[in-house]
Amino acid sequence: MLDLVFYTDNTLKAEPYTTSEIIANNTNNSRVSVRRLIEKHIDRLKQFGKVEFEMQPLPSGQKAKVYKLNEQQATLLITFLDNSDIVANFKTLLVKQFYEMRDELTKRNINRAIEKPVKKTLMDCIKKWKYASKYAYSNINRLLIKGATGLSIKALKKERGDAKAALDLLTSQEQEKYKQLEQKVIAYIEANFDYQLIKALLTGKEIKFIYQGAMQDDKLTIN
Repeated sequence: MLDLVFYTDNTLKAEPYTTSEIIANNTNNSRVSVRRLIEKHIDRLKQFGKVEFEMQPLPSGQKAKVYKLNEQQATLLITFLDNSDIVANFKTLLVKQFYEMRDELTKRNINRAIEKPVKKTLMDCIKKWKYASKYAYSNINRLLIKGATGLSIKALKKERGDAKAALDLLTSQEQEKYKQLEQKVIAYIEANFDYQLIKALLTGKEIKFIYQGAMQDDKLTIN
């Protein structure tokens, strides 16, 4: 499926949008004609929010003005185009993608709201943790982010943009994985496992252990 809708950024306050370029390319219209149509109806479009644009380079070396339109603006603009099958099919796909993007944002916001009390529980557990240190919470959080996304916090922000909390950059699926890992960590901390053991348990690495009467070379494989 073609990507027709994007986010203004990757935070929870992001807004889905499409562009005049995408509308032109998928409705058999030139970028110039779509741009002129936007400028002709600019006052109507502004009733649904600020109409933003950016200058993008063309293969010729020149630059073209590309408008960014939110869902209402894009839907209104398409009504001004000839109602051909191509336009109708594009509108169907566009509406579907706008819905999917907004649904994803809603899930992410709900997950963050649900996760907040769990986060408080994690912090309370860390305060009572036998191995607590000044950087215990930040170390655990980095471990959880890496486990949920496969990326370090630094790499995550570089790829998706900065945010006050790295959790705000996670997709709804990544948030679900984060919550599952967080529940495990709470249990491990309450069992007074140290950080290295918790890390091994979350990453699935082999860990050496010594119990009374057990050999030092014995290994436990975490699945």
